[in-house]
Amino acid sequence: MNDGEIAELSEVQDDGDKSLFEIQTRRKLVRARGANQRGYLKNIREHDLAIGIGPAGTGKTYLAVASAIDALESEQVRRIILVRPAVEAGERLGFLPGDLSQKVDPYLRPMYDALYDMLGPEQVGRMIEKNLIEVAPLAFMRGRSLNDSFVLLDEAQNTSVAQMKMFLTRIGFGSRAVVTGDITQIDLPAGQQSGLKNAVEILSDVDGVGFTWFTPNDVVRHELVQRIVEAYESDGNGKET
Repeated sequence: MNDGEIAELSEVQDDGDKSLFEIQTRRKLVRARGANQRGYLKNIREHDLAIGIGPAGTGKTYLAVASAIDALESEQVRRIILVRPAVEAGERLGFLPGDLSQKVDPYLRPMYDALYDMLGPEQVGRMIEKNLIEVAPLAFMRGRSLNDSFVLLDEAQNTSVAQMKMFLTRIGFGSRAVVTGDITQIDLPAGQQSGLKNAVEILSDVDGVGFTWFTPNDVVRHELVQRIVEAYESDGNGKET
């Protein structure tokens, strides 16, 4: 199953009330499932910076992309910027074929998948051509000021402390940011502190930042995924590395 099945898709009921926890995209209606997903959407709406932390399959990325599309189409922002660190998880970039763009593309593919699921490949292509959507490695954000944008940093557990600070200080006027990650799946070199873990410690009491903590109970992919996550945690292998 893909991340598109993280969030429940259903028809809007004709009750005169468009739920605050539903997002209508061009191809699908995305509805939050469970208290944590609803709280996550609320944090994204109400905070300049929302941080979602938890295991795979809990809807962190998919719901953030849906929120970004909603913000763009309702003219709350002028563009969407989706960012991931290109950190190797068992493979080396240098051994991948192609130029730099082709080398980093596999790291960005999950965000393209979410966009295609909600908008369709042709629409996404047109919006990228018009610079309404940008999907890029985190390193490409250095030195920029991101105004009037919805900015998503995904897989943030694989940022360094310096990279996380760099990203957060790119947020410009009229922009909103979402940071997602799983602190039990850190692929950084041994001894290097995760920027996401550090940000949790530093930003926990900062006004304007909303945190959502997901658990294995929030996994809504195949039911086997939840059991796998719980098994690893019970064995001690779910702890951060």
